[in-house]
Amino acid sequence: MKTKAPRLLICAPASGGGKTTFTCGLLQAFANRGLRLQACKCGPDYIDPMFHREVIGADSRNLDLFFMSENQVRELVAGGAREADMTVIEGVMGYYDGIAVSDEASAWDVARATGTPAVLVVDGKGRARSIAAEVLGFLRFRNPSGIAGVVINRCAPMLYPRLKELIEQECGIRAYGYVPVLQDCSLESRHLGLVTASEVADLQVKLNKIATTFEETIDIDGLLELAGTAPELSYEENALNPPSLEHAPRIAVAHDDAFCFYYSDTLRTMEHLGAELVNFSPLSDAHLPEGASGLYLGGGYPELHCSELSGNTTLLAEIREAAEAGMPIIAECGGFMFLHEELEDAEGRFWPMVGVIPGRSFKTPRLSRFGYIDIEAKADNLLCGVGDSLPAHEFHYWDSDAPGGAFRAQKPQSPLGWECAHATPTLYAGYPHLCLHACPSSLERFVRACAQYHA
Repeated sequence: MKTKAPRLLICAPASGGGKTTFTCGLLQAFANRGLRLQACKCGPDYIDPMFHREVIGADSRNLDLFFMSENQVRELVAGGAREADMTVIEGVMGYYDGIAVSDEASAWDVARATGTPAVLVVDGKGRARSIAAEVLGFLRFRNPSGIAGVVINRCAPMLYPRLKELIEQECGIRAYGYVPVLQDCSLESRHLGLVTASEVADLQVKLNKIATTFEETIDIDGLLELAGTAPELSYEENALNPPSLEHAPRIAVAHDDAFCFYYSDTLRTMEHLGAELVNFSPLSDAHLPEGASGLYLGGGYPELHCSELSGNTTLLAEIREAAEAGMPIIAECGGFMFLHEELEDAEGRFWPMVGVIPGRSFKTPRLSRFGYIDIEAKADNLLCGVGDSLPAHEFHYWDSDAPGGAFRAQKPQSPLGWECAHATPTLYAGYPHLCLHACPSSLERFVRACAQYHA
């Protein structure tokens, strides 16, 4: 199949280069012009898509060539593009940064696989002619580079005309404007990246301020024209047939400030498979949703909300009893930490939690695990059979004295591996985050197990 999908990919030389601020400001500028938008994020990031959602009012999609095939990525973009005038894809890390030190699964790889023109956001602070050397290096590093334009971040208005002329003469590529230093518009960070969108005071005010500035400093019309040069997306449609279920299982999804890391396409696929998803808050709800026959505890920041979580004793007991009764449960990273007997907060205090996992989750001084992994099952379990492998991702500063050993994790392009996760016919609980919509058979197993528990 083929579809026309005007699109751009926003990239930078490195993390912290202003991609998210520029992407959100650009989305807001497009939205203010009345355009229907689709937003996407390269890689396994959960937080940046929350900011995209605040702008466009719809879920942002993760495009990840470690988790998915090229066709799956193109199909995701095409699916959302049918209802959009414009698709904006935010890159990840540096443009060419992929698995290990390769460019596999990088933003460049996504731009290549989807035929999306890339706009490179380069830092203009404290430099002059050297900015052209950086741009030229990125243009020549791969052929084709996919880079079709440049925007200069942190640039003084009086300097921009000269930098624009320099880049266009030395590099043969068009500069589409600049981002001045904007007071009171920065997005704060914490140990897993940016703070979540719901925690940013006056976020919509900040986004509109950025968008208004962009109307003066960014060639919005030129970027719209560039997006229109993207070739048609070609892909094969992979129909997913829902299983035959006697009952539509009701699956409780923890969703609040403590648990908010979910891939929108995973939730969408669960619904397509016949599940009814019901959000609840472990911070404020004393009970699981009525009639729940499954539980999904995603990642997030439970370590920042230990007092409230620990004090919700009725819900803790209810989840523990449900697990003991065989309710199917997926618990990733923060959800896994929540299932422990105790969880350490950021100040070093331990708090009682659910108690399904016999052990403690505790703070460490540095990233305990980071990056992509493949996890191979050592026995049949809720999500897969023995010997099956699932792509996953880890990023956490907390660790556990009961990490589990139901899977063998292996880092790609590396000799490093370790045991991880707890898994039974009714449970998956571990630090690895799973991209389950890329493994629909695992989601189907979970949905079926929930339906059987309900019966």
